Formats: sequence, structure tokens, C-alpha cells
Amino acid sequence: MPTVEVADLKDDDFLLDVREDDEWQAGHAAGALHIPISEFVARYGEFTEAAPQDGRVHVICRSGGRSAQVAMYLVQQGIDAVNVDGGMQVWAAEGRPVVDDKGEPGFVL
Repeated sequence: MPTVEVADLKDDDFLLDVREDDEWQAGHAAGALHIPISEFVARYGEFTEAAPQDGRVHVICRSGGRSAQVAMYLVQQGIDAVNVDGGMQVWAAEGRPVVDDKGEPGFVL
């Protein structure tokens, strides 16, 4: 499974957050696309509309387990996808901004 470190992500990289709604509402990376893993297959069209046509998709969850599953699925679909190693826990630990649904400072649930 291809992975990328949080430290290697650039601000304009496409980020797909596959955590559940309560986790997303508590705190997420601004600008990320949110499709929970439990709804991913049903909402695949929403993903393909938002994802860059020729760019890489960086998949993130809380710690890396769920995002690895989605990244593997995307790779099988022929999409350039990588798992963000350590997920939102590492994202927050490295001081990257975490916001809630209102754009206020959030936290990783």
C-alpha cells in the first residue's frame, strides 16, 4: 500500500477524509472532501466529481486503518491514491490546522 507522511503533504494536495460524521464534525483538515468509509461505495460518484483527474488522492482517517482500505480500493480502480500514514492523529500532532464544522478550532476524535 502506497503511503505518504503528513509532513510531505502540501497545502493544495487533494485530501479525502473517510472518518465517520461525528469524527469529521469534531475536527478535520480544512478543504478536505468528507465521505465516510461506511458510505464510500454508494457515494463514489461524488468522489469522482471532486477528485483531480490527473492528480493524486491522499486518503486520511484517524490513524490510518480505514484510509488504507479506501486507498487500496481506489488503486484497484486505477486511481493514483495513497494512504496518509498516522492519519489525523499525526496531522494534529504535527501542528496542522484542525477545524470543526463552523471553521472554529477543532480536535481529533
